[in-house]
Amino acid sequence: MTVRAQEETKLKNSNFSASLELTSKYMWRGIEYGDAPVVFPSLNYSYKGFSAFAMGGYATNGSHQEVDVGVSYTYDWISAGVSDYFYPSAVGEKDNYFTFKNRETGHSLEAYVTLNPHFAPMWLTLSTYVAGADKNLKGKQAYSSYAELGYNFNFKNDNVLGLCVGAALNKGFYTDYEKGFNVVNVGVKYSTKIHFGKFVLPVSASYILNPYKEKSYVSFSLFLNS
Repeated sequence: MTVRAQEETKLKNSNFSASLELTSKYMWRGIEYGDAPVVFPSLNYSYKGFSAFAMGGYATNGSHQEVDVGVSYTYDWISAGVSDYFYPSAVGEKDNYFTFKNRETGHSLEAYVTLNPHFAPMWLTLSTYVAGADKNLKGKQAYSSYAELGYNFNFKNDNVLGLCVGAALNKGFYTDYEKGFNVVNVGVKYSTKIHFGKFVLPVSASYILNPYKEKSYVSFSLFLNS
């Protein structure tokens, strides 16, 4: 085997991957972040059901910054994980990444479980912020909780139409810490791939409705994967 072939084999067997996403409107669980296109670079690692990631989010006009890290484990059709979200542009005086005291930190730590049953291309996610900057109007831990149910319709040539409905389960940041259960995210997403000879470019378009905030959005994204 040549040196080049050995190098290619090592790359193919790597558990690491990198990706880059560019989206025209950054939407997450029915919430708008920033007022300009956002770039998301990410580094991922996976091994025998275990996954870890580090992702950044940077608006092209500087209106939003984000650094997320997390770990998860998948067994059969159940995944459980913990993610840390940090928004330097939003935390003001808490803009110190290494401040982890619960009353002072700008980090928000979330635990979640996702179910992907074998009998249908659907998912159910349940998540709760368990520590960090997620504080209610009285300054206490809010434990903002969210549930999302979704279904994918798979078509030929890797075309996918995804539908989802997400709801805030308590008085948390999804409802500005003022209201309890409310539907905050109704999404329709169509994903496809554009072919340029041997080069394939994954793209998607989404329509997002937030009934609680009475707002709707359209977003377009493209992806580059290693």
